[in-house]
Formats: sequence, structure tokens, C-alpha cells
Amino acid sequence: MSKTSMNKLINRVLLIFSLVLLSLRPAAAQWWKDAADREKERSGGLLLKNMEVQHDATVAVNAMYNFDFVEADKEFRWLQSKYPNHPLPYFLFGLAEWWKIVPNSDNAMYDDKCLGYMDQSIQKAEAMYDEDGNDVEAAFFLAAANAFKGRLYAERKKWTKAALAGKTSLKYLEKSKNHADFSPELLFGDGIYNYYVEWIPANYSALKPILWFFHKGDKKLGIKQLEAVSANAFYTRTEAQYFLLQIYSMENQHEKAYQLARYLHQSYPNNPFFHRYLARTAFVTGRTNEAQEAAEKILQKIEARRPGYEPISGRYASFILAYYNQFVYRNFAVAKDNYRKAIGFAEQTGAKNSGYHVSSWLNLGKIAIAEGNFDEAKGYFEKVIEFADKKSSQREEAKKLLDENKKKQKTLKKEQRRAK
Repeated sequence: MSKTSMNKLINRVLLIFSLVLLSLRPAAAQWWKDAADREKERSGGLLLKNMEVQHDATVAVNAMYNFDFVEADKEFRWLQSKYPNHPLPYFLFGLAEWWKIVPNSDNAMYDDKCLGYMDQSIQKAEAMYDEDGNDVEAAFFLAAANAFKGRLYAERKKWTKAALAGKTSLKYLEKSKNHADFSPELLFGDGIYNYYVEWIPANYSALKPILWFFHKGDKKLGIKQLEAVSANAFYTRTEAQYFLLQIYSMENQHEKAYQLARYLHQSYPNNPFFHRYLARTAFVTGRTNEAQEAAEKILQKIEARRPGYEPISGRYASFILAYYNQFVYRNFAVAKDNYRKAIGFAEQTGAKNSGYHVSSWLNLGKIAIAEGNFDEAKGYFEKVIEFADKKSSQREEAKKLLDENKKKQKTLKKEQRRAK
């Protein structure tokens, strides 16, 4: 067959194919319309229950939790272009800004954008709510966006603003509770409230007056509720797991914390907060190899300037490696190097009172004694006394070791005089 004949045959096939497609267009269009109508009926018209939106949001949210904010932003902007008057895209933009804060909560660089997006989400939700005074979806976003504002205000110790945002969140949470299909998502708010309304006054007595107007909580119930959310919810699942990770650690449920940290790190390997918790919980539960591997990779990612990997994670990782080299491998040179790294990371963030910073000075003192460097040890123990809390066990141990060190120095000087 000649080239010309071949081209004619291809053109005929393409023409026939095009005619077939044109003949199917009305049926195809009707199929898509029917599918859309069925989905709208299934979801009750709620965007949060729309399976297509859930799929698109999942891709974006997973990218966000994995600290790929560029990819997440693209997906969020697509949702914004498709649903410009819905609070969901703006809430997700705000959530992304919050996660930029998470690795170092003292970093206020993203505060204004986070609060701004949450305010936009609230405005869109209020418009929806005003159209129908019993709009469960609007109430959900009014509860969620105000809760995140309260969360950020609390980080900044703006307690009055935090309390007001919290009360507003609770008001809308109550209004949206009658919708059974939303129960896993709404349970997230209940779980957070039940745990922290009891935990906060027990750990921050100065905040008790602010919580007088809040009803009592139940820490055990709060943990159970968050566990239910982490198993059953769609949008709030990872947030519930984020809180449980910290709660398990605070409640000394270290094995649970490790298992959850391991799962979250496997799911989001570039999330520095989950990576840090894997290293910490593996360390606390005695998983030496895993803790060491996690710590080494954290330092590598800090060196490579990966997003979110910063001095706080470096402080944890360096201390873990130093501890193993001191007490397991007896490699004092590597241990000292890593303790100094931990001290340097702590000083970069102004965390001189942190446990890892103080313990680094303490252990440097112990190594100095083991190596017979008594004057050097004295300087290290004095650092512990300077930075540690007055009632801390580290400070007491440093004072004891400092006294013992003085006695050893006196004994050594006597022996040196005798030798002469």
C-alpha cells in the first residue's frame, strides 16, 4: 500500500471514529449528569461527603502532610476555582499554613496567613449558614476554623482570644451534632475538648480562671473519642492521630505512641514532626537500631535543607546519637561531638532550658570525669545548674557530681604533691 493510500485509510478511520463519538455524546452527557445527580443525592448535597471531592482532597491533604506544600497548593487552588464560595478550600489553605508552623511552634512567620485563611473560611461558612439556619456543613467549618484559630492563639499565649475562639467553636459544634453521618468528624472536637479541658488546668494552674465557664471534660473519654476518629473519620483522621501521638506520650503510653509514630512516618516519610516522634518513641521504648537510623536520617535531611527539618528535630536526633555512643558503644569522641551538636541546635531556638540541652551538658560532664578532665567537667556541671529547673533531678545530679568532682580534684592534688 502506498503512503498516500495509507493516509487516506487513516483519515477514514478517524472520521468514522469521530462520527461514532458524536453519536454517543448525548448518551455520554446524560450518563455524566445522571452520575452527578446520584452522587448529589447520596451526599445529601454536602460537599464534604461528595466522593469526587474526597478523592481530590485526599491527594492534596496527603501531599500537605508529607510537606509537599507546592503540590498541595495546586490541588487546593483547583478546589477553590471549582467551589469559590465554599469554606473547604480556604480551610485547607489555612491548615497547610498551620502545618508549616508545627515543626517549630515558636515560628510566627506563618501566623497571619493561617489566621487569614481561617477567617475567609469562617466568612464563607457564615454566608452558607445564614442561607439556612440549620446547615450542618457550615456549622462544621465554623467549629473547625474557630478551633484552629484558638489553637494558634494558645500557642502564642493569647489566652483570652484562645478561649473566645474555643467557645465559638463549641457553639457551632453543638449545632452540628444532630447530623449522624458527620459523627466521626464531629467526634474529633469532642475528643480534643474532653481531654484538654482537664489537662490544661492540671498543668497550667494560671489558666484555671479562663476555663471556669467551660463544662467539665473527661480525659479517658477524650482519648477513646480521638481513637474512634483516627479509625473512622475522613477529613480529621490525621489530625486526631497527631494529637494522639502527643497524648500517648504525655500519658506514658509509650508503646502506643511508638506504633502510631511508626505508622505516620511510613505514611508521610517527609513529615519532620512524625519523623521526630518516631526517633523519640523508638528511643524511649528501647528500639536502638530504629531510633539510631531515624536520628541519622533526620540530621541528613536537616543538612539537605528539607522543608520543616530544623533545629528542634536536630536537637532530638543529635542527643539520641550521643546517648548511644556514650552508653552503648562507649565511643566518647562521637558522643561528645553529638552532644555539642544538640547544644548548638538548642541554642539556635533559644531552648536552653529544654531537657535535651541540659542533659547534653550533664553527660558531657560525666564523659569529662571518665576521661580525667576534672576542670572541664566542673564547667559542664555549672552549665547544668545555670540552665536546669531548680527542682529538676538533672540539677540535683549536677550539684552532687560537682561536689564529688571537687573531692576528686583535692585528692588528685594531694597525690601529685606527695609524688613530688
